[in-house]
Amino acid sequence: MGWEALVHWGGDAVRIEPLSGGVANDVWSVRVHGQIAVGRLGSRTEADLAWEAGLLQHLDRSGMAVPVPIPTIDGRLFSGGLMVMKCIEGGPPETVSDWRRVADTLRELHRLTQGWPQRPGWKSSTDLLHADTGTRVNLASMPPEAVMRCRAAWSRLNGRQTCVVHGNPNNPGNVRMTKDRVVLIDWDESHVDVPDLDLVLPENAAGCDDNAYDVAAQASAAWEAAVCWQDEYAVKRLAEVRAI
Repeated sequence: MGWEALVHWGGDAVRIEPLSGGVANDVWSVRVHGQIAVGRLGSRTEADLAWEAGLLQHLDRSGMAVPVPIPTIDGRLFSGGLMVMKCIEGGPPETVSDWRRVADTLRELHRLTQGWPQRPGWKSSTDLLHADTGTRVNLASMPPEAVMRCRAAWSRLNGRQTCVVHGNPNNPGNVRMTKDRVVLIDWDESHVDVPDLDLVLPENAAGCDDNAYDVAAQASAAWEAAVCWQDEYAVKRLAEVRAI
């Protein structure tokens, strides 16, 4: 349906300007009910969007600051691939202390979502030890040697407890901070996986020991190589995954 779906948030709902950071989606600032919000239009399935919206509502009810979905006039949390969310004020993390606060927020996310069901159509890193595809991952498109390297990195996570991971928290653009709170935005890559993948933060702000950081960093590089294959960034990330 495209941006025409914005009418479901009211006859006065309008797009204002495009926002940076959208890769898989078209992201704009919008005005809904007289307030500035963020609209994200993409091609995800209704089941996928329902999972994300339900997650954000759960985190909000649990006391975690998140960009909660704003319902349509008739109470739906998305329409025609469009989701409208609360606009979050704040700036990116800049210091090691800031990133430590991000780590604390991530650990709260992980605590609140133990046992959460997988995002429809997605696979975790350890699922991909045996599966070849899952959402944006298609290991069959990668060279066999690259697949072996990625799976070797993911195998070091096998057997660990899973929960929801944000998926890209080390991008400063995905964090909004004030002196009182830390908010993770852009949950488009969130899914159920091993929490270590979220904790590869600048300056090792999560305080991982050397071995834990190495395991997480290798698995994270392998994940990003597989998800983005085969653009330049994916090739760069694969080069960081040690050969077997």
